[in-house]
Amino acid sequence: MQTIRVETSSAKYDVITGSGLLETLGSRIARLTGKLPRRVFVLTSEAIWALWGQIVSASFAEPPVVMFLPAGERYKTMSSVEKLARQMAAAGADRGSLLIAFGGGIVGDVGGFLAAIFMRGIPYVQVPTTLLAQVDSSVGGKTGVNLPEGKNLVGSFLQPRAVFADIGVLGTLPDRELRAGLMESVKAGIISDRLLVRYMENHAGEVLGRNPRALERVISASIRMKAGVVGKDERESGLRMILNFGHTVGHAIERVTRYRAMLHGEAVGWGMVAALEVARRRGTINNAQMERLESLVYQYGPLPSLKLRAAAVVAATSGDKKNIGGVRRFILPVGIGNVTVVEDVTAAELDAAVRYMLARAAHAPAGKPA
Repeated sequence: MQTIRVETSSAKYDVITGSGLLETLGSRIARLTGKLPRRVFVLTSEAIWALWGQIVSASFAEPPVVMFLPAGERYKTMSSVEKLARQMAAAGADRGSLLIAFGGGIVGDVGGFLAAIFMRGIPYVQVPTTLLAQVDSSVGGKTGVNLPEGKNLVGSFLQPRAVFADIGVLGTLPDRELRAGLMESVKAGIISDRLLVRYMENHAGEVLGRNPRALERVISASIRMKAGVVGKDERESGLRMILNFGHTVGHAIERVTRYRAMLHGEAVGWGMVAALEVARRRGTINNAQMERLESLVYQYGPLPSLKLRAAAVVAATSGDKKNIGGVRRFILPVGIGNVTVVEDVTAAELDAAVRYMLARAAHAPAGKPA
């Protein structure tokens, strides 16, 4: 079990990783808050609750109020938030209530946003159940929902009171979701941790085989990287933008495919391939580094095939949140373990990189799983 401290300008809290955390969740939250609030709400999915709900409920002296969010990006909407808020109001929630986001990244994003706006803000705890949520979305306080015009365009920053990442729940995670989540760890290594890149290259069999020690090594390193960045730039005014490496094109792919063709991590995987090609063309990485990093992405694939028009993907990047005043911001690697934010990527450069990505994706699965 490891404890990673997150310290931002607005809050300080711990991310606890290890096995068996669900069995003691209620008592851990009680120690954190002094005592459990009169009303505790759990936002989750029916599938997750069927697997782990009995264990979670048993950890509380009084069972929490459980609310369900259907699976899928198409339910990450304002209308879902309104329905959930009304359920809380009907169940007697007040400003002293606590919300637990118990699920994957969508549950965490929606739950955090709900906590940020209900009664103008109530405390919440993240209990992520997917690898992607454990290494990325549960940490840092970003919450929000999608609009038809783009992903996460409505949201708020609200840091959780704590994050409990139980590695044991990953045993029931489908293989495809495990690999998709590992794309965020690949991202973490590329942008800030060359030792993590090397570890993931050399221990892919153990990581993909769900060896607990290997998984904890990757998960903890990914969280530490993000905690360090968030601590320096909580509200994405500068440095925190680097966490969006691969997401400019990745979000565009999700938007063009209406969030139904692939998992978020898979889209980010292809987005990283496109970003690497921009970097190679600009010379911020050389051909050998390009081959090494692209191979790492494929090593944790396979990624789903893509058959899209390059122009549609490029056009969809216009909705990226990093763009301000018409300036297209892009995160590019500078060697391995370092990145930079650039503001002068042209439409032609982006088009060429997307075409390169689509050429690779046309024959997916690209690369061989370890």
